[in-house]
Amino acid sequence: MDRQGAVGELHAAVAAFAKEYLATADSWCVALSGGPDSLALTAVAADMLPTTALIVDHGLQADSAAVAATAQTQALDLGCVAAQVLCVQVGGDGGPEGAARNARYGALQTARGDRPVLLAHTLDDQAETVLLGLGRGSGARSMAGMRPYDPPWCRPLLGVRRSVTHAACAELGLSAWQDPHNADRRFTRTRLRHEVLPLMEEVLGGGVAEALARTATALREDTELIDALITQAMTTSASDDGLDTRALAALPDPLRRGVIRRWLLAGGAIGLTDKQIRGVDRLITAWRGQGGVAVGSRLRNTRLVAGRHHGVLTLRREAV
Repeated sequence: MDRQGAVGELHAAVAAFAKEYLATADSWCVALSGGPDSLALTAVAADMLPTTALIVDHGLQADSAAVAATAQTQALDLGCVAAQVLCVQVGGDGGPEGAARNARYGALQTARGDRPVLLAHTLDDQAETVLLGLGRGSGARSMAGMRPYDPPWCRPLLGVRRSVTHAACAELGLSAWQDPHNADRRFTRTRLRHEVLPLMEEVLGGGVAEALARTATALREDTELIDALITQAMTTSASDDGLDTRALAALPDPLRRGVIRRWLLAGGAIGLTDKQIRGVDRLITAWRGQGGVAVGSRLRNTRLVAGRHHGVLTLRREAV
């Protein structure tokens, strides 16, 4: 494989990632959609270690089976030792994008065995994720973006622009699939990609995507320290039925809310907002006998309600 130009840039990024995080790996998987980002990553990865391409067919488009079959053939032509098509059923929880993501990651987790999985998220994806987090208003954590290494998930291209993966496909003569969802303005991320970010680049004079990615890195470093403190606080505040409110009340505000967030997520919560977390926080810091705080649940037709009973935060499911 020619390692000049865009291909060389991708190869260098993956090699540096592997040296830092996967020094003992003797094989890996790549999540391949057939699009330019994952196709370029597959080409580079297969040139470095024995690579299994995992191709998730969400079944959401009429030609999805044909797209998956084409990606499977391309992966084998690029030198992958295996290429598996994983057919999934996408539910309705979490909205179209969230439900598809949950189904995809579940399938990848099952198929990977004990191997790491390379994901083709780029710097542009990271910038979009930061903006989505900012729009949700869920605090620094939601703007910290995606981790480069979140075992088993590996994102070696977070420092690489999307234009580089497209150029690499051109250099290698690869015909990539263009997902029509990426041009569908009904999806928030699509509008960020095609409307918001270009406008920000124009107004602020360029460099916005890189700046957002740097912001994610800085915030992630801060939250990793807080995570360690949260882990310790979870242990000291745990009770048989939930969380001890007296122990929680003694914690600094940001740390206490971090414990609440992790506790809710561990209990099956999804789509948490800052307003919800602060509402649960008031069950500790401003207790006046008020009712519980409802949050979304991973289980269909249910919600979770955080409440306070006899000095303990509890979490119960309710049908909706």
